[in-house]
Amino acid sequence: MFTSKDIKVAHSMVKSGADFQNYVQELIKLGVKKYDFYVRDGHALYFGDNDYQLKTESAYTVLNIANISDKERFKHYLKNHQRGQTDYPSFCNNSAETGVLKWTVDMVKMSCTYYDKFNNKMLEEHIPAVTK
Repeated sequence: MFTSKDIKVAHSMVKSGADFQNYVQELIKLGVKKYDFYVRDGHALYFGDNDYQLKTESAYTVLNIANISDKERFKHYLKNHQRGQTDYPSFCNNSAETGVLKWTVDMVKMSCTYYDKFNNKMLEEHIPAVTK
């Protein structure tokens, strides 16, 4: 099964949201089926076969998650990030200020779903296949 080191190596290849599809492909190769990323402190919970779970450490100082979510502003930040216009720390800060508590990336469904503080779905996106 995958380890924290495996996850760190895969994540180290990500410079912006433009690299996300390749990151997902690397996680699939490792055997990750799904993961939840928590914006508040940057920890994640990865899931694999046979109920395997791996929790990563907090990645940064705790961010304040806005109580009121702003889906439209978040979508603007997300599009910028996906175009490679922001780095990952900036995207996490933007997510917190627009009320995103966490996102779930499902490698089976090939989707990424963003949730607010009250576990309401803010946005769900399909993860396109990697094109060479």
